[in-house]
Amino acid sequence: MKTDFQFSNLLGTVYSKGNLLFTPDGTCLLSPVGNRVSIFDLVNSKSYTLPFAHRRNIARLALNPRGNLLLSVDEDGHAILTNVPRRIALYHFSFKGEVSALAFAPSGRLFAAGVGRKIEVWHTPSTPDVADGDLEFAPFVRHRVYVGHFDNVQSIEWSSDSRFFLSASRDLTSRIWSTDPEVGFDPTTLAGHKQGVMGAWFSKDQETIYTVSKDGALFVWKYMLRHDAPEGGEDDDDNMQWRIADRHYFLQNNAHVTCAGFHPESKLLVTGFSNGIFTIHELPDFSQIQNLNISQNDIDFVSINKTGEWLAFGASKLGQLLVWEWQSESYILKQQGHFDSMNTIAYSPEGQRIITAADDGKIKVWDVNSGFCIVTFTEHSSGVTACEFAKRGNVLFTASLDGSIRAWDLIRYRNFRTFTAPTRLSFSSLAVDPSGEVVCAGSIDSFDIHIWSVQTGQLLDRLSGHEGPVSSLAFAPDGGTLVSGSWDHTVRVWSIFARTQTSEPLQLMADVLCIAFRPDSKQVAVTTLDGQLTFWSVSDAAQQNGVDARRDVSGGRKMSDRRTAATAAGTKSFTAVKYSADGTCVLAGGNSKYICLYDAQSGVLAKKFTVSVNLSLDGTQEFLNSKLLTEAGPQGEIDDQGEASDPEDRRDHTLPGAQRGDGARRTRPEVRVPDVAFSPTGRAFCAASTEGLLIYSLDTVFQFDPFDLDITVTPATTLSTLAQKEYLKAIVMAFRLNERNLIRRVYESTPVKDIALVVKDMPTVYLGRLLRFVAVQADESPHLEFNLMWIEGLLNKHGRWMKDNKAGLEAELRSVEKAVKRIQAELARLADENIYRIEYLLAQPVESKEKTRLLDFSDGVEVVVGDEDMVDDEDDDEDGWVGFD
Repeated sequence: MKTDFQFSNLLGTVYSKGNLLFTPDGTCLLSPVGNRVSIFDLVNSKSYTLPFAHRRNIARLALNPRGNLLLSVDEDGHAILTNVPRRIALYHFSFKGEVSALAFAPSGRLFAAGVGRKIEVWHTPSTPDVADGDLEFAPFVRHRVYVGHFDNVQSIEWSSDSRFFLSASRDLTSRIWSTDPEVGFDPTTLAGHKQGVMGAWFSKDQETIYTVSKDGALFVWKYMLRHDAPEGGEDDDDNMQWRIADRHYFLQNNAHVTCAGFHPESKLLVTGFSNGIFTIHELPDFSQIQNLNISQNDIDFVSINKTGEWLAFGASKLGQLLVWEWQSESYILKQQGHFDSMNTIAYSPEGQRIITAADDGKIKVWDVNSGFCIVTFTEHSSGVTACEFAKRGNVLFTASLDGSIRAWDLIRYRNFRTFTAPTRLSFSSLAVDPSGEVVCAGSIDSFDIHIWSVQTGQLLDRLSGHEGPVSSLAFAPDGGTLVSGSWDHTVRVWSIFARTQTSEPLQLMADVLCIAFRPDSKQVAVTTLDGQLTFWSVSDAAQQNGVDARRDVSGGRKMSDRRTAATAAGTKSFTAVKYSADGTCVLAGGNSKYICLYDAQSGVLAKKFTVSVNLSLDGTQEFLNSKLLTEAGPQGEIDDQGEASDPEDRRDHTLPGAQRGDGARRTRPEVRVPDVAFSPTGRAFCAASTEGLLIYSLDTVFQFDPFDLDITVTPATTLSTLAQKEYLKAIVMAFRLNERNLIRRVYESTPVKDIALVVKDMPTVYLGRLLRFVAVQADESPHLEFNLMWIEGLLNKHGRWMKDNKAGLEAELRSVEKAVKRIQAELARLADENIYRIEYLLAQPVESKEKTRLLDFSDGVEVVVGDEDMVDDEDDDEDGWVGFD
């Protein structure tokens, strides 16, 4: 099995903090999610995450006017310049201070950054695709530093000609600056607000400036005569100044302005408030167009796309991201992540959806291809601890601390069955019989295993035997046995469908945390609290292998730890373990920043994945910085909230001892991996982490992995072989080169009538790759029948060989099954949508039987429709024609 999985996407989190950006064409939205950047394609309904990661949470984003260069800056002022189309990080740079505002000039040659009280203007690095730039990459060159503000700069806006820019600061003023010295121009201060200025903008003609302050005041500034100008004086620059021409107030009771955006072309001003309300006003008349409540908390940022039609809002406290089309009053995008940390995840059997469940009681269904959440279930009233699919994939079961097990229909998206115990229990583990008839659950309050019938919802039995809480349950894939793990240091194997329900205990050295069955039902993997990973044979109840994983899982030191990461191995363990689709590897994750991939047979660590390098999380660094250790303890744990300048920031709403909810203590989140899951195809796996749902895939980057190569096999000789119509030889040469575009070209050039012959003589060494390639093509290309003919040919000619080598082709066969099921579902949906239209057309009476000629001059063919000689005469007196002779 291949182990070179690469990070491909981040789901489960759509917005953390910072500013939102629309691309220049207005079709994509860039959102900071922790220390990464996600891009949401609003037209094609897809999302993807850029591969780079900052060392801390991202604070500011800026995109150049062409949309190809992205500058992202984290909380420490470290910046990464990225080529967005190629998804490549070009340059790393440090501003040596916290950046609170960032904006590219409309010309694209400069960008301005607000670093504390200063504003730094830098030259944009030149790239080869800039027509008039140098044909080499140059690092950042600073143009100028502007000083004058007495508090942090909160926003920077450029004029349309890139000669001037406006800055708004918390020192109650806005200032006008020129990029280069201008004759007769001095930097101008616009003062008059009573609270910090949130934003300042030029009008389209640059004759008016609008400023909005935190207390909800909008000032309109115009260039007019001074108060002290002499009467009858000329309109020269000495007698003119920027003055307040008008004042408007938003009047939102006790709420204050948290963000604002202005679109000069349409003259729309959008403001967001701390009570979750946003308003749209048209300037300069200040006429209100819309007023809408979209959140229960602060709206952190608002952005307007180029045409002024779409408004993007981000609310960090609840992780909400909204795109609103104000003219039609409809949502273009409405996404929200989990409020609390994820507990459990599950892949659907066809691999198209991922289920996430969290402590907030919500269950979310994520589409793997689009990256969007398609439905959220909120019926559980407490944290959801386990979820599992029935084998057919349309029914999901979840267990919760609220004392219920619920069954969900994922076709109609509803809860159709609820299972409860006679006494109130908090369920922590779950297992579903492969036939979907029986569901079992274990609790932390009771030592018994409860079994219900899915059909009737009745409690069938309670299995007794454990002497501690049941932490994990798993049914064998063949449905014969149930395995349970408990804190009493035992794993029990139950035959619940036998006449006598006997259990055989397997003794371990510590509390059992997780159990996973191998796909062939012959082996189980068990993780325990002492950091051990052991493999047991189910049939003879004997240990086959074991791994001391304490050193592998240990890593990362929390801020309050008294021990170093190297000596803290005894506190780490795996809390989740899963087998791969072919059963050769196991994936394990726990309370650390690492995910480990082991070979199941030898117990060798095949690969180690680092979940996060984000220093904003606890437990990501190996060594603590001694500079951050003070006499009062670690600097990060000292509460600086009481020193905030604003009263609402100083106010303490926390409850003593509360760990969760609005009244909880504000502590640094800790990096951990509560659950992992392999995709059914084996080409990807996902992991629930503190930052969201991470997806690692084998298909993200091009891997040049040739085999059986010799000097005569080149792309040119492959194409010449294809031109000579030697299709089998050409496709074998393409597979030897392993170049995907070349394989696709040979594959699509093969005539339909020759598919069976090519497949028949295909060497078995290439069958696995061909099967995987055809499955990917069936998912991506529009040639449905062509791909199905290849699949049919492979199964007809080599079905026996595939059955004999099923263990090595498990992932490929699942990929084919997934592709065929998707095609079947799409065709069924298409037929259902069109069947009534077809019936309607067939039911229409034929008004006239006059002869109609349709001429096709291109081929010299004349087709006659409606000729009496061509129609069956038996039903000539009937309405409508029966058929052609």
